[in-house]
Amino acid sequence: MNQQQLVSKLREQLVQLEQQVLQHDASLPAKDNKLLAHLERFNDELFHQNGAKLAPCVQQLRDNINQLEKQLQLQMSAATVSRTCEKIQDRFSALKRAMATTAIDVKEQQQQKLSKQRYFQQKQSLHHEQSGFNWIASQVMSSSHKLYDELNKHLNWEKKILFKIEQLQSQLDTCHSTAKIAVQNDLLLMHRRLGKCRQAISYIEDRIQTFERPQQNNHR
Repeated sequence: MNQQQLVSKLREQLVQLEQQVLQHDASLPAKDNKLLAHLERFNDELFHQNGAKLAPCVQQLRDNINQLEKQLQLQMSAATVSRTCEKIQDRFSALKRAMATTAIDVKEQQQQKLSKQRYFQQKQSLHHEQSGFNWIASQVMSSSHKLYDELNKHLNWEKKILFKIEQLQSQLDTCHSTAKIAVQNDLLLMHRRLGKCRQAISYIEDRIQTFERPQQNNHR
């Protein structure tokens, strides 16, 4: 095989590989493409490329073949030409391997994401147990929807307690002196409940912000 035949054969192989790469990229589900968006699938010596789509690698490989053709035309040393040929071969192999392992990369990223979610939930659960509000069901802490339901529940309790305090305060202003002590005790109890309810509201609001923050970061 002469030099021109070598370059022609490489270009033919690249055309075939490019079609495979374009088909690979087109068939990627959006969720998988997003999952691999920041994954480095090659070392810097092979390709400069991140993410699931492999089309950018084709042009880099084409540039190598063009470089080889110029080296042959300029009759550069055999060692230089050999290094370029090896690089081209390595890139062909790496690109084919990457297409074959996309599903494996997706699965690994899914497992890592799941592990991070479990770690976050365990951390939240531990924080909840140590918070002093463990009378709020722990399963509530794992869902923003349940947290909002719990928040609304406590906001309604706050309104009811405030209404009860107004009733007791009005009663205290008009009741007989002998009944004042009992009303004052009830009023004190309601204020304590109000304080605890408001602490719980602040705690739940903080949990909502902490729960949703990682979700917001994942969508950036």
